[in-house]
Amino acid sequence: MDGGTTLPELRRAISPDGRSLLRKYNLLKPLVEQMITSEAIAGVPVPADALKKAKLELLDQRGFETMEQWSEMLADLDRSDDEVIDRLERVIRRQEYIRERFAPKAEARFLERKNELDQVVYSLLRLANNFLARELYLQIESGESNFADLAKRYAEGPERNTNGIVGPVSLTQAHPALVEKLRVAQPGVLLEPFRIADWWLVVRLERYSPATFTPEVSDRMCREMFDAWIAEETATTLSRLEGEFSDFSIS
Repeated sequence: MDGGTTLPELRRAISPDGRSLLRKYNLLKPLVEQMITSEAIAGVPVPADALKKAKLELLDQRGFETMEQWSEMLADLDRSDDEVIDRLERVIRRQEYIRERFAPKAEARFLERKNELDQVVYSLLRLANNFLARELYLQIESGESNFADLAKRYAEGPERNTNGIVGPVSLTQAHPALVEKLRVAQPGVLLEPFRIADWWLVVRLERYSPATFTPEVSDRMCREMFDAWIAEETATTLSRLEGEFSDFSIS
């Protein structure tokens, strides 16, 4: 965008003292983010059906049922019709802009991040004593005890509070050594105790859910790319603004 209208507007509106005040209260960065977003989406049309749907959704969220209650809802919000419509249109423009600009790149980003998006559910017993880990493994393997009961009694990690169940979580959130085991494990098959750092682990993969490229995932990828673009544009604008104010102060 190369600054667009955001940088000139900031130059006109904010003095060096004003910039310092906004930065002090962490308001400068969100201001720039909102200004860049507004500039980007300004020309995006708002379809009438999309606005109607957004209004109905807002009514429902606020506990109202029909469009005839719109004025009543505005009173409840203590907002004018123009204010609410402006906000709804901004959300619609932003969504449309994100899809239009980034949807062609969404599947490529998904493929890059697929390993991070795959999810697993697994049972876990984390123990400091390797002999106890082996004993509990044998009890589960033989059917003498079940994983949940042993986790509640013996687990030494937070899984104690969830009957030993971890997930669904992204596969990459686990320790790399555990990730390696889970990637090749068969659901329902108990793994023999193995050591990671100071812990002995007894693990059973319950469910492996590979990520698929659905419309919802596409939207998520688009939002991530949009957020990254906004962050980059904001950083560039703030850097240029900071440089200009520094030059002004020196002179």
